[in-house]
Amino acid sequence: MNYPINFSFKLLAIASQIYIRDADDALLGYVKQKLFKLKEDINVFADENQAERLFNIKADRVLDFSAKYNFTDAGGKLLGSIKRKGMRSIFKANYEIYDEREVQVMKISEENGWIKVIDSLVGEVPVVGMFTGYFFNPSYVVSRLNDTPVVRLAKQPAFFEGKFQMTKLGDMNAEEEDRALLSLLTMTLLERVRG
Repeated sequence: MNYPINFSFKLLAIASQIYIRDADDALLGYVKQKLFKLKEDINVFADENQAERLFNIKADRVLDFSAKYNFTDAGGKLLGSIKRKGMRSIFKANYEIYDEREVQVMKISEENGWIKVIDSLVGEVPVVGMFTGYFFNPSYVVSRLNDTPVVRLAKQPAFFEGKFQMTKLGDMNAEEEDRALLSLLTMTLLERVRG
């Protein structure tokens, strides 16, 4: 992949639409999340025409904070999964990433939990809360189980849209890159209520 990878989506859209672009602004993937689904089933397409499906992200249960989200390729081959670690925390977001054999291989940790707390508190203040997406920008690190960082996802300042940038911190093979990208995409969708 040609880093940095950028995720962008409109916060005020009825259905989440995410564009995934590389450093040359080439479209790597497009996601349009369906409304009113009790069980998440998200397709990642090659472009906005949605003619070629690249990946699928599917929850293993209905509306549950401990759901595991499985990643498959266009042929249905399992690539791995992501699961929130423990209950949703008010302080820090933590996720576990598994390979196709359901063995944990990586983890996602929020770098500074205080940003989440301040964002939650200030976000409730009328009018001022509209600007939290510009000033309070969380970042997340994907690391191996030995705490070696491989990727960072950082929210970029933006009004009325979500912009995230994924930068490479360590070596990964192609399967690990796909797994990290799909994990961060899923986490972004799950955490999107924070702006």
